[in-house]
Amino acid sequence: MKKIGLMGWLGRGIGLLLALFIAWNLWMLLHIVAWRWINPTETAFMQEQLERLQEINPDAQLKFEWVDYEKISPNLKRALVASEDAKFLNHDGFDWEGMQTAWEKNIQKGRIVAGGSTISQQLAKNLFLSGSRNPLRKLQEAILTVMIETLWDKRRIFEVYLNVIEWGDGVFGAQAAAQHYYKTKASRLGVGQSAKLASMVTNPRYYDKNRKDRRLLRKTAIIQRRMAYADIP
Repeated sequence: MKKIGLMGWLGRGIGLLLALFIAWNLWMLLHIVAWRWINPTETAFMQEQLERLQEINPDAQLKFEWVDYEKISPNLKRALVASEDAKFLNHDGFDWEGMQTAWEKNIQKGRIVAGGSTISQQLAKNLFLSGSRNPLRKLQEAILTVMIETLWDKRRIFEVYLNVIEWGDGVFGAQAAAQHYYKTKASRLGVGQSAKLASMVTNPRYYDKNRKDRRLLRKTAIIQRRMAYADIP
């Protein structure tokens, strides 16, 4: 029997990793195809947060209720585009100019103060990935973003995003957020309410407990001024 040398084992290991990578991406691709028509009931980030909450309280449950796109206030849609991704309707999933600007800000400050991620990138991360930050995860996020942008139209991307993003400690989606903060439905959110909810997206668990934070109120006012110029699907 011919012995396998070090390079042979290395080649086999690389081949196995490549096969696993392809299989993993195929699994996610199948989900993305299905979710063109079927509404996701949970995401990787939801699962991660539920596990965290249940470590404290085994009976803890997430606040989450899916609502269709037309049942979400246009005010909230405009607020999120104004806050998170002003070029949403025009880019292919990546805002290269925004990423460059964020990079320059981070270099200048010596720490991460800006992200530059689009709505599509945020959705890809929330659907499938953990909260860890590493180059491999960023590569996977980019691949998923391309898949989502290729297979879904902007309306579907935004509909899923509105329903699965985190809006507080265990609070996910527009309907749960509207009920949690304002005791109303997502369809009835006003301009000011929507602007404030959009302001919370960057740090929802903190703002859930600090709803009168000065930074939050200042950002809310800025978003409210920009909402009239936001284009939505």
